[in-house]
Amino acid sequence: MISTFHKEPELVLHQGSCLDVLKQIPEASVDLIFADPPYFLSNGGISCQAGKMVSVNKAEWDKSQGFESDVAFTEQWILACRRVLAPNGSIWISGTQHNIHIVGFLLQKHGFKILNDIVWFKPNAPPNLACRYFAHSHEMVIWARQTEKSKHLFNYESMKQREDRLSPAGKQMKSVWSINLTPPSEKAAGRHPTQKPEELLRRIILATTIKGQTVLDPFNGSGTTGVVAKKLGRKYIGIDMEPAYLNLTIKRLKLTRTDL
Repeated sequence: MISTFHKEPELVLHQGSCLDVLKQIPEASVDLIFADPPYFLSNGGISCQAGKMVSVNKAEWDKSQGFESDVAFTEQWILACRRVLAPNGSIWISGTQHNIHIVGFLLQKHGFKILNDIVWFKPNAPPNLACRYFAHSHEMVIWARQTEKSKHLFNYESMKQREDRLSPAGKQMKSVWSINLTPPSEKAAGRHPTQKPEELLRRIILATTIKGQTVLDPFNGSGTTGVVAKKLGRKYIGIDMEPAYLNLTIKRLKLTRTDL
């Protein structure tokens, strides 16, 4: 039985492991999946935040359990997502070098068609304090559909009109997106260590859904996907193991108005 944490007419939040919850969601019932899974980068290192040295450790859920275990977990949730994804739906998965190559390999292994790998460039990314690598200033987001032969929705003209530092309005939007880190205004209700900016999800949802369709996030986190889905008139299903983050999502949703 699904543990429903919160429910509204067009929105539902489930508490529990995505592997358990996804089994109970009807097959082929979701039009878009955005997954921001664990990156497996909580390894005891350091990073820079607001000009200060901080630990990169997020929580136990972000720690690697070893390569084989990380691959097995990633494969399990990707296949669980595939079952609930509509035949012509899209899946978007974010990551860094810590996990994105595993994701890409597994998508191809199971016959998904990778449509784009988006580079999310962060103009205001923090410096690299170790000074032994290039400063990490981007994340990857893979966009894929179910199979080589399946169709997918792409709102080309809508994306063509959106403004980006690297893609002027009226020109084809490029696969490198310049989007700042999550601003403080989007953290007013509380904070999550891996919170994505609303603009990133706005582009993804506008590009590959229409109003009234269903968006699912198997790693709900602070609920950014749900907030943007609500603003844009989409239905939303969010899954997370942590009650604190589901409560944070509810707070954010209460502050959210639709853009319609």
